Amino acid sequence: MDAYIVIGNPNTRKASLVRSLTGCFNRSVRDILIQGARRPTRFYARVGTLQDTRTTVEQFVVEVTRARCEAVLFCLSPNANKTDTVEYPDALAYVAALRELGWRVKGVAVLGQDGGGVRAPNLRQYTQAPTAPVNVTARDVRAQFGWV
Repeated sequence: MDAYIVIGNPNTRKASLVRSLTGCFNRSVRDILIQGARRPTRFYARVGTLQDTRTTVEQFVVEVTRARCEAVLFCLSPNANKTDTVEYPDALAYVAALRELGWRVKGVAVLGQDGGGVRAPNLRQYTQAPTAPVNVTARDVRAQFGWV
């Protein structure tokens, strides 16, 4: 599974960015054209952070598998859920678990200052995202991810 991840603390406009990129309100399947591709890629887009929506790695994998997509766009908080740090860990733990399952991290957009220690070749930090117009951040993230 190809994974595109948006990481940020509360109020960094993660949900607004995913909605702007996909037109998805909460969870949905979308076709997104990637540069150089002959056909759109089938994406599963999910707006809320996995920690805030109390979604474990296992539950998320089942959810994505049911969608029958080639790629996924989703949000993570850099920090674990305050009430259950084991079931809903920090971004680094989620990414590590997904990589262990063979997921390929194709891009990471960090909104604000805190990326939770996640490292990836195609990681970019958007420090102005909490105050910049969301369409400007979406334009830049679209270019970073290589989406047409």
